[in-house]
Amino acid sequence: MSLLLIVFIVTTQTWATCGGGGGGGMGGMGGGSTTTTYPVPWKVIQSVASAPKDGLLVYWMPASQNEISKSSLLNSRMLSMYAAQCVTLGIADVHGDIGKKYAPDGKVPVLILANPDGTLVGKLESKDGKLFVDQVEKLVETEFKKRDSALKEKMEGAKAKAKAGDNKAAIQEFRAIYDQKCMFPGRAKEASKELKKLGVNEVTEVQDGPIFDAVMSAKIERTMNAGLRAENAAKYSEAERLYELAHQMDPADPVPLRYLGEVYRHHLGDWIRARQTFNAILRMQADPMSRAVALHGLGKMTIHEGQFKKGLGLMEQAVAEYPLALAYRNLAVYWNSEGDNVKADGLAQQALALDPNDPYNVVFAAVFRAANGHTDEALKIAREHESLLPASYNLAAIYAQAGQKEKALSLLKRHFYQYERNQAVRSKEMMEARVDTVFASLKTDAAFISLTSGSDGMLDATRGMGARTSGTN
Repeated sequence: MSLLLIVFIVTTQTWATCGGGGGGGMGGMGGGSTTTTYPVPWKVIQSVASAPKDGLLVYWMPASQNEISKSSLLNSRMLSMYAAQCVTLGIADVHGDIGKKYAPDGKVPVLILANPDGTLVGKLESKDGKLFVDQVEKLVETEFKKRDSALKEKMEGAKAKAKAGDNKAAIQEFRAIYDQKCMFPGRAKEASKELKKLGVNEVTEVQDGPIFDAVMSAKIERTMNAGLRAENAAKYSEAERLYELAHQMDPADPVPLRYLGEVYRHHLGDWIRARQTFNAILRMQADPMSRAVALHGLGKMTIHEGQFKKGLGLMEQAVAEYPLALAYRNLAVYWNSEGDNVKADGLAQQALALDPNDPYNVVFAAVFRAANGHTDEALKIAREHESLLPASYNLAAIYAQAGQKEKALSLLKRHFYQYERNQAVRSKEMMEARVDTVFASLKTDAAFISLTSGSDGMLDATRGMGARTSGTN
């Protein structure tokens, strides 16, 4: 069961810089490639005491690591949208206090729906040793409909009291409905209007909730998947168009914005629109994964612009919100640039633990192995993954640290001119390479200086060398 928890689980000058930590794009889930647009933001919850104190709680207690990696519960637009409406989606250990409370017989897999006060709302037991995503969607949807019906009845009662002149009682009931704005924004918006009619003006504007209609939801998801196929094919303008179209279909869905923000930041180098998009996510009611991607993106750009501590804070907020491999990789980059190789390697290993089979994670971790003296081990990994185009920068970093200059320059050139398709991004990548400790041996080399001559100049390479160890923003 410890494996289940793991899944969600050099310079003397201070000159921190940060690249993408080996990945980016694809809604913040990229490193190599991905094929799904609505991964469910499951997080490990260790105990009842550490669970959120509002909304609804879903506890998935799987039978094995294999189940986690192959389960249909990993992808669902509906569950992703519920995660933006105060539904916490947690993976729990059946042998911990959560399991002892809700599944004392120890039979797994099992899924629990509970209130924050600990009361059981619903339970799904396995069929032939499996849980299916449509069952989970139905369980949560049924409870939402039940509660929405109760709020509707409460709304009608409050209106009747207002009509009868009992404004005090009406206001009290409308406020109770308004306070449910996280889970039931539609009802809360109606209650807000009624409160204003009764002279209560301090209520804030309530955002619309996401679309759950099955037909429209399927159309949105098809559009997002088409956008992802375009992005994987390096057709970034087409991906941008499709993600924007999906956003227009449902402005309350944060996921299209997440993918758009990463296209702007990572592929197009349009950091003005990237900032606008990420900030829009943070202003809306968004799921923890979307918030984490937005915080990471803002942190990456902030560090590149020279505000190192502020950018670090944003990165740390990102992993606190949701454990992204991309953010862990960039935190590793930051602390390597601060000279803390042990901390950096630990963060790289955390990224690797999130997906040990992701070749991008493997190559990234190998860069730090090389930095810590394990050059032969790192070179072996580099040779095994040399065809991985998105890892070209990190592969170059390994060869540079091993003293193989020509190989490093060749791979770095491949990164700049084959992997990167946009000059706005390329110029940032060149600048970060110039201040990256992994290329310290090449800093004064004429071929390296020429190769990186298109750098944007935003980082002062004369002040020191900051580790970047990334390659793909």
